[in-house]
Amino acid sequence: MTISLSDYEAGAKYGGDYAKDIVALEERIERLQAAHITHGQRSVIMLEGWDAAGKGGIIQRLTASLDPRYFEVWPISAPTDEEKSRHFLWRFWKRLPGTREIAIFDRSWYGRVLVERVESYATEAEWRKGYDEINEFEAQLTGNRTNLVKLFVHITQKEQDERFADRLNDPWKRWKTGADDYRNRSKRKDYLAAMEEMFEQTDTRWAPWKVIDGNNKKAARIAALTHIIEVLEAAVPMTPPELDPAVVKLAHKAFGFSPKD
Repeated sequence: MTISLSDYEAGAKYGGDYAKDIVALEERIERLQAAHITHGQRSVIMLEGWDAAGKGGIIQRLTASLDPRYFEVWPISAPTDEEKSRHFLWRFWKRLPGTREIAIFDRSWYGRVLVERVESYATEAEWRKGYDEINEFEAQLTGNRTNLVKLFVHITQKEQDERFADRLNDPWKRWKTGADDYRNRSKRKDYLAAMEEMFEQTDTRWAPWKVIDGNNKKAARIAALTHIIEVLEAAVPMTPPELDPAVVKLAHKAFGFSPKD
């Protein structure tokens, strides 16, 4: 089905008990990571979306209960001179997860067909070729037993402006906004056109997009975490490890441990 961002602008408040439900989701995430480690899985969780859409808040909640030894958050900004001298996917290949690891991308390889397209950092030939390169890249990931979750967090212009104002008015949040935000804001129509084509070209059966209505932060966090968990729970064997008899023997010798029935 065609993805239309206008379908994700209701901004409805979360109807449940947010505090209780977010804790329950974090508990599921903790169990999910345990299964992920036990069964030697690899996963990539990627978030795209507007400036101030709430990607950072979603990532904070996602990682709150994760063991830091087995995940990495990659905030993607403008490429370095070294990265510019190579294929645009090179810097992402370097950041892919190993066995038992989760890589979380705050922005991603989709910069090729979004900011690089709109700001003319890539030629038309380069960004048009980027669709095939991205689809092939994601097919290689999933074909190599790497779980992939792609989220796009959408907010309206009105909501974005309110969040920019909040950041400017709060002395401890002013670092979160800068000139680039307003450059991007001024080209919203161009970005919307690029996003529409991006969804048309890269919403594949092996790497589908999930759009999150980010206009209410609490509802967005619940929706995003629920989707991530459901996708990964379906992909990861959700069975805990068996007790190691050798370890049980050591524990029994150390403090009289006996397994519970």
